[in-house]
Amino acid sequence: MDISFIIVNWNTKELLLNCIDSIFKTVKGIKFEIWLVDNASQDGSVEAVKTKYNNINIIVNHQNLGFAAANNIAFKQMSGRYALLLNTDTVLTDSAISELYNFMENNEKTGIACGQLLNLDGSKQNSIANFPSLLSLLSNETLLRILMPSKFPSKRKEYMLPIEIDSGIGACLIIRKKALDDIGLFDEQYFFFMEETDLAYRMKKAGWNIYFIPSAKIFHLQGKSAGKGVNSRIMFYNSRYLYFKKWNPDIYWLIYFIIFMRLFVNTALTGIGIIFTLGLNSYLNQKLMVYIKLIFWHFNRK
Repeated sequence: MDISFIIVNWNTKELLLNCIDSIFKTVKGIKFEIWLVDNASQDGSVEAVKTKYNNINIIVNHQNLGFAAANNIAFKQMSGRYALLLNTDTVLTDSAISELYNFMENNEKTGIACGQLLNLDGSKQNSIANFPSLLSLLSNETLLRILMPSKFPSKRKEYMLPIEIDSGIGACLIIRKKALDDIGLFDEQYFFFMEETDLAYRMKKAGWNIYFIPSAKIFHLQGKSAGKGVNSRIMFYNSRYLYFKKWNPDIYWLIYFIIFMRLFVNTALTGIGIIFTLGLNSYLNQKLMVYIKLIFWHFNRK
């Protein structure tokens, strides 16, 4: 088996069906299998897949185990030489998988590769993630991408050839099974967010390369699988703290203080914006409520 597609699903039935359809429509000349890992969905996702397809491996979890643990279950059972992780809110273009697959076949020291994520209108999304650092916290990532494009590559530049990167956005990643056997699977401390960054960091430390393949294009309905509410933001903060505590323990409390102060400043600025708009801007009102809930979460966090 060449590729094992692994899709983790939680209550995104229609997105899931579209994602699977795009695999069957676009992947040609490559032997593949599909693993669906369902995290206790209540929207009929599993039943819909069983009705439409009879050649998909389905793992049903009785509770939401999160992204890392769910993928690890499939990693342990897959037959492919590569795992291809897809979020349910992705749709493959015709050559996306062949571009990723051919690159991996011709570059045996590459452990992970990602492609170019696109909005539905064809505009580019940021598909590359740098390892979090004190610099990225003290500054603005958008500014760093402008001032230091070679160190912080982004969608602002048109790349014609593959480039080596720190990590890729987890919506679509191809991962070499041999590299997983070398360094281990996802760290299941992460429920959602940062698990792919942690994996890429461990691969880099073990001597594997990570690449961005601009010719592999994938439509991504950004945030549809994870959501954008306060719970999603809390998961992101929690995962970021786990990452820093694991890899930067000596300065963890400094990092924690910086992150919290940035949140506090953003809350204050949003509050000022609400005062100047007389509370009539619903976007600012909702944003303030999210910030306040995040601050309370920080105070209640063990």
